[in-house]
Amino acid sequence: MRIGIFFGGPSREREISFAGGKTAFEYLDKSLFEPVPVFVDSFGRFILLEKELMYSAEIREFYPLKSAQLNGFKTYIESFPELADQPLPAEIGKLLAPSEFKQHFEFAFLAMHGPDCEDGAIQGLLEWYRIPYSGPGLMGSAVGIDKILQNEMIALVNGQQKKSWTLRFSQWVPREYPILFQVLKKHLGLPLVIKAPHQGSSIGVAIVKEDSLEEFIAAVNQCFFQIELDANIWNSLDRPEKQAWGQKIANLDEGIGFPVVFSGETVYHPANLIAKLDEYFASGQEHAFISSSNGEDQVLIEEFIDGQEFSCGCIQLSDGKPLALPPSEVIKMVKVFDFNAKYKPGASRKRIPVDTTLEKNQEIQQVIAQVFQQLGIDVCVRIDGFLTGDGTILLHDPNTIPGMSPTSFIFKQMAEIGLNVTQALTYLIRQSIRERIRSGKNTWEQRRLLDSLDNQINLNRTTEKPSELIVFGESDEEYVAARLKYGQLNAEGKIKPVPVLKGADGKFYKLTNPLMFKEYVSDVEALLHTERHPLLSETSAKAAPTTAFYAGEVNYQVEVHSNLDSILSPAIN
Repeated sequence: MRIGIFFGGPSREREISFAGGKTAFEYLDKSLFEPVPVFVDSFGRFILLEKELMYSAEIREFYPLKSAQLNGFKTYIESFPELADQPLPAEIGKLLAPSEFKQHFEFAFLAMHGPDCEDGAIQGLLEWYRIPYSGPGLMGSAVGIDKILQNEMIALVNGQQKKSWTLRFSQWVPREYPILFQVLKKHLGLPLVIKAPHQGSSIGVAIVKEDSLEEFIAAVNQCFFQIELDANIWNSLDRPEKQAWGQKIANLDEGIGFPVVFSGETVYHPANLIAKLDEYFASGQEHAFISSSNGEDQVLIEEFIDGQEFSCGCIQLSDGKPLALPPSEVIKMVKVFDFNAKYKPGASRKRIPVDTTLEKNQEIQQVIAQVFQQLGIDVCVRIDGFLTGDGTILLHDPNTIPGMSPTSFIFKQMAEIGLNVTQALTYLIRQSIRERIRSGKNTWEQRRLLDSLDNQINLNRTTEKPSELIVFGESDEEYVAARLKYGQLNAEGKIKPVPVLKGADGKFYKLTNPLMFKEYVSDVEALLHTERHPLLSETSAKAAPTTAFYAGEVNYQVEVHSNLDSILSPAIN
C-alpha cells in the first residue's frame, strides 16, 4: 500500500511535523507499505517531495531555495508571497492537486499539527477526495484543536473543576492592563497560566509567576502573537542587534512568525520590517504594535495547577472500544516548560506509570478513556493532565495528532503493550481505515483496502524471519545506536532484531521491547531486576489480542544469559 506522508503545513508546529514525517518515512514497515513524502508548504500547496530531502535538518534547509533568501535572514516561504504563483523548482519535487492524490497513494498518514492540519481542515479535504487518512475524524479533530472548548467539554464529561478565564482581543486595551491583572489575580491567583488556544507543542504558553504587571503584559502579548515595542528600546539597538531581533521574529519556536501586520500594513520579511520600524520611530512615534497575521483572537488564562504532571495515550481496540495506555509522568528539570524546553534533551524525564498507587493510575486510565469516547475522538489521542496532592485528576489539552519522534510519549506507551514503532504505525494505519469505514463514505472500497491490508499483516506476522543480535554496552551512546538499529531493522521487515545488553556483571540480558524505549541506559538497568509494574501487566493483558495481531506472541520477561551463543544458535553478531 502506498502511504502519502503529509508533513509541514502553514502552522507554527511545522518543524515538529517534519520530525514526525521523518519517523513515518523511516519506520513504516517496508514489507507492507511504500512511503510517499508529501510536503505541504505555507501556501497550502501539496508537493510530492524528492525523497533525499527528507534527511534535511529542517524545512528551511531546502525550502525555499537558498537563492531566494535575502539579507542573510533565514525565513520560510511565506516571506516571499510572489513565489506562490511561480513554478516549483524541479529539485524540490512536483506540485500535486488534490484530485491527483489517488494516482500516488491509497492512504494519507497525517503528521501535521496545529490550525489547518489538526482541526478537521485537511481531514475534510481528504474525505472530499475519498482518501482515508490517519487519526481522528472531523468531529474529534475539531474539538481537539480548541483548548477553550476542550475545557468545557471535559468538565461536562468528568465534572472536573478548573478555574479559567477567556480573554478576547477586543478586551486587551492598554489603559486597562492593570485593572485586568488585578481581576485575574483575584479570580485565579498566582501563578497564571496563559495559553494560545489553537497551538500545540507548548508554543504560545506562558506562566506569570511573579506579581509583575510587566511580566503579565508580555505573557498575554506572547499568546496573542503580538509585540509591543517602545521607541527608546528600538533606538538603543545597533544594526546587528536589530538583525538578530528580526531573525528571532522569523523563528517559529520563539517568534511570532511572518507575515506580520504593522501600522495597518502586511509585512512579509524581517528586513522590510526593520526598515519600516526605523522609519516609523524616526518620525517621532513612541510606541509600535506588531501582530502576526495569524494571531489568536482570544487567549485562555487558567489557574496554576500544582501536582504531578502526566501524559496518557488512548487507542482503540478493533471493536472501537477505547484502551487507555499506561500514563507517563513528566518530571520537569526546568522552570518554564516552553517549546524549546519541551524538545531540549534533559529538560524533562519520563516515568511509566505515574508515581502513585495502582488504583490512582487505573483511575487516570478510566477518566482518559471516558473523555476519549465522549469527545468524539477515535483511533488515537494523547491527553495531558495533573494529579494533585489531594488525589484530584485534572485533564487538559487532548492532542489528536501526538508528536511522533521515535521516542515520543505515544510510542513509549505503545511499547508497554508490546508494539514497537513500526508495529504502532501499522496499527495507526489499520485502525484509521477501520474508522473511516464507519463514516459511511466510500465504504466498500475501504473495506477492500482493509481486507487486503489484514491479509498482508497476517502473512507478514506468520512468516519466519532470521534473527539478528544487537549487542550494546552500558553507555548511553551505545544504547541510542542500538535503539536506532533496532528501529531500522524492524522497519525493513526482513530481520527480527534481538536487543541484548552486556551488563557490568559480564552477563547478557535479552531485552523486551518496552526496554528499548527508555531515555537512558541507566533506566534500562534499573528495570532489569525489577518486577514489572502491575498496571503495565494489566494494560498489556487488555491489549493482548490487538498486540498479537500486529506483533504475534510478545515476551515481557528479561532473559539472562551467560554467553551470546545461548541466545541464538547460531548467533549472528
